[in-house]
Amino acid sequence: MLSSATDSKPSRGTVQIIRGEEDIREGMEHLLRLDPRLAVIAEEAGPIPLRLREPGFAGLAHIIVSQMVSRASAEAIWRRMLPPDGLLTAEGYVALHPEAWRQFGLSRAKATTLSGIADAVASGDLDLAALSVKPPAEALAELTSLKGVGPWTAEVYLMFCGGHADVFPSGDVALQNAVAAALGLEKRPQAKALASLAAIWSPWRSVAARLFWAYYAQKLGRGLLPVG
Repeated sequence: MLSSATDSKPSRGTVQIIRGEEDIREGMEHLLRLDPRLAVIAEEAGPIPLRLREPGFAGLAHIIVSQMVSRASAEAIWRRMLPPDGLLTAEGYVALHPEAWRQFGLSRAKATTLSGIADAVASGDLDLAALSVKPPAEALAELTSLKGVGPWTAEVYLMFCGGHADVFPSGDVALQNAVAAALGLEKRPQAKALASLAAIWSPWRSVAARLFWAYYAQKLGRGLLPVG
């Protein structure tokens, strides 16, 4: 379950970190100064969700499981994957029977990706928690070097598990639609164009993304965040 995390500083070293509602509010204040167009959008969007998971294997695994399937299907698979204590660890996943993914309902591709990540974490080659305090470009490069982990997966992990404040998943179609609707664009911007457009919202692009998802969700009357 996604939950609010508090009592942390909004930045660690040179990396801006989101760990609580106060950080979202701070980010919104900065964004409204950077781009006054966002004031009307923020008014219509209502409260901006924090939606954080703890960094680590379970958080990244949940994002991968949720890709390209309905929320109901993802949650059903996730429930089957969880051990009795409800704590999915890399070490526990490595110890599973090689064919366990079939019982979970995972695709072979997702199973291969999760096994590779679990092996890397369990062996100490990958420290997912440490990515929270690495510069976004470095953290993204480390994640996308893993087989089966693309930019979207890496960006969403850094946003919703790592707490990175300046990540913007411009390849997310819902986010593209949200920005087009909110800014009155003639057509949905593609990833490269949206990344360029989002540069103005640095160093709080993760808050800007949350804002646009919240705005579009209000318009459609349903949740649009990429993880639930």
